[in-house]
Amino acid sequence: MSAPQRYVAHLDLDSFFVSVALLNNPDLKGLPVIVGGSKERGVVTTCSYEARAFGVRSAMPMQKAMQLCPQAILVQGTRGEYSRYSRWVTDIIAAQAPLFEKASIDEFYIDLTGMDKFFDPLQWTMNLRSRIQTETGLPISFGMASNKLVAKIATDQAKPNGYLYVPPGQEKSFLAPLSVKTFGGVGEQTFLKLQAMGIQTIQQVSDTPLAILEKHLGKQGPELWRKAQGISESPVAPYHVAKSVSAETTFEQASADPLFLQEQLVRLLEKAAFELRKDKQLAGCVAVKIRYTNFDTQTKQVSMDYTRRDDEILPLAQDLLHSLHQPGKPLRLLGIRLSELTHHVVQASLFDEGKKKDALYAAVDAVKNKYGKQALQKARTLPKK
Repeated sequence: MSAPQRYVAHLDLDSFFVSVALLNNPDLKGLPVIVGGSKERGVVTTCSYEARAFGVRSAMPMQKAMQLCPQAILVQGTRGEYSRYSRWVTDIIAAQAPLFEKASIDEFYIDLTGMDKFFDPLQWTMNLRSRIQTETGLPISFGMASNKLVAKIATDQAKPNGYLYVPPGQEKSFLAPLSVKTFGGVGEQTFLKLQAMGIQTIQQVSDTPLAILEKHLGKQGPELWRKAQGISESPVAPYHVAKSVSAETTFEQASADPLFLQEQLVRLLEKAAFELRKDKQLAGCVAVKIRYTNFDTQTKQVSMDYTRRDDEILPLAQDLLHSLHQPGKPLRLLGIRLSELTHHVVQASLFDEGKKKDALYAAVDAVKNKYGKQALQKARTLPKK
């Protein structure tokens, strides 16, 4: 029995950060807008099509971008807004899609294989796109094909705010005229090697013998050849939110000392956030749990911008503890839980200070991984002499 025809849709929110900025400030519509870090040392995260007309591109140093387009309007957004809109779109897709993968904050894959028995996959995806546009106000493009590779490229070709379907059997002809740079993983060095071989289009890759590609590009050669045929078996990984990461402690002696409880909270958060970063996840919710000596147990939680950084979670956790704990009443247990976990990150180039923090946390975590979790601790959590 032959395998069912695959239907994979790739949805991408067009210039996501710019689109959110335009929703928050409609006066920016039609103007060259750049979202990113500071003018002096920042990097372009994304930009409007009006700015792209001047040669501005993502990942470009902000100084160069402003030289190309001095009249550009620089917007420095907040992670909270981007997280909110991303969750909104995710919830819409989750409510309708049989199987989907959240590839990043602004792009999704949906596997509709087998669903053609019940509905037209293309029309279904068009309807989903319309619903996202109507409910959120965000422009979104999609591509549909027999695999993730071709679907994503189809999306890129459909932008801005359009859609493109590549029917089964037409993958190779669809890819043929496109530049080899269309493939992810073809960087400048690989492109120069291909140019030296007289190869610039995907069709030329497809027509080149495997042995020659392997000779010049090593193991990347056969991989590139397979892509040029429109072949990809990469599965749509089911999206799910892991339950939580938590840490708690039961005190040998119950305590109502606010300073002691704050120190323990910091220690527990440090432990939970370390596990979060080790699993390369971020949390969108923090909860604090307390238990009194009479075993009365209470928990309170609050949503937050996706993060994995102790210093960003701590103020929220402290507020939760303060609102839960009755002053003077001893606690025998304290715990913290980080939930709404995801592997998908808001682009760090938006937040220059965040990049420095992440580098610091990475260095601390490296020491802990090598020498044990107790190798480095915050001073306030160390035993008093």
